[in-house]
Amino acid sequence: MSSEQHNRLEVGSGEAIRLVAGRELRVRLRSKAFLIVMAISALAFVALPIITKFAHSSPSTAKVAVTQQEAAYGNSLEQIANALHQNVSVTVVPDAAAGTALVQSGKVDAFAVHTSGSGTAVTVKKTLPDSLKTVLSLVGQQPTLASQQVQVTALEKNDPQQGQKITIAIAAGLLMYLILMTVGQMVAQGVVEEKSSRVVELLLATIKPWQLLAGKVAGIAVIGALQLVVPSVIGLAIGMADGQLNLPLSASVGSFAWTLAWFLAGFWLFAMIFASAGAMVSRQEDLGGVMAPIIMPLVVGWVVAISVLPSNPQNQLAEVLSFVPLTAPEIMPMRWALGVAPLWQVLVSLALTLACGAVMLRFAGRIYRNSVLRSGARVPLKEALKAA
Repeated sequence: MSSEQHNRLEVGSGEAIRLVAGRELRVRLRSKAFLIVMAISALAFVALPIITKFAHSSPSTAKVAVTQQEAAYGNSLEQIANALHQNVSVTVVPDAAAGTALVQSGKVDAFAVHTSGSGTAVTVKKTLPDSLKTVLSLVGQQPTLASQQVQVTALEKNDPQQGQKITIAIAAGLLMYLILMTVGQMVAQGVVEEKSSRVVELLLATIKPWQLLAGKVAGIAVIGALQLVVPSVIGLAIGMADGQLNLPLSASVGSFAWTLAWFLAGFWLFAMIFASAGAMVSRQEDLGGVMAPIIMPLVVGWVVAISVLPSNPQNQLAEVLSFVPLTAPEIMPMRWALGVAPLWQVLVSLALTLACGAVMLRFAGRIYRNSVLRSGARVPLKEALKAA
């Protein structure tokens, strides 16, 4: 038995992984990068409920459709709105069917029909904003328009907590994007640092490559979990304290728990990929080229999630991407928070992501083993994947 084999046998697998993970934690927790990212994340989620509050209270232009026969009513509506310093835009349509179609499509906020003696009938998609209801009531009180009643008909059932669900969904998606991007690159950069400083040669004289990789991933996973938990708890506490979040505690905690589960699954997958990328190069400046294809799915997932889901939670593209392992960790937690993903979809998607991570572990271990001790030029992927 060689001395190298003897040294490796002296350290059990569990102990080796624990020692490497502990080393990663000590180094990363003291780093300025960790403290800066933690501070930025915490400030972002302190500000998110406040920003949402002001966004909901900021004035916007309400769009109202009226028929050609009631063009005069539309003019009165705009005049009253201007007097109240509110923005109302009136669209004239040929008939009631056209007005209802515009409401259904979301192109206007309401379709108003004034009937002398019986009030103003308003058709909306889900709900009529209080500010617009006030304007409609005041127009109805004019002498020439004697009615004082506003009767509202909703085409779809309104969820009064939808705004809060959107806030939580955006927070979950943003956390996943920022943390997976940050800690994933942390894994790759850590591998390159150890290669360039030759520390990895000393470590591999005592432990096996897979033990070193597993310990590094486990240690950085704890760092990522801290970056997820601390801002989430702060954001939820502030949102509930100032009344912006009044969802049942079980719903808020449930969304947080699923986000944490998805972080662990997503990190498991992406950490393997980022570690493989880091093992294939020897200099930090060469890392960008191998990481660009890895980062792209994270960017695509976040762009689709933030641009589509808040306004259209049932979007089919987002639903499909929520089952793709490389984009699911960002999109599926948002769909769950919005209440559009049934439990079976979440579980199937999570299983697919974990299975993909297990397959990636085999390839990542091989790439890491074949590349981590090689310095100089970038190791070609075909060569890195060769069986030992």
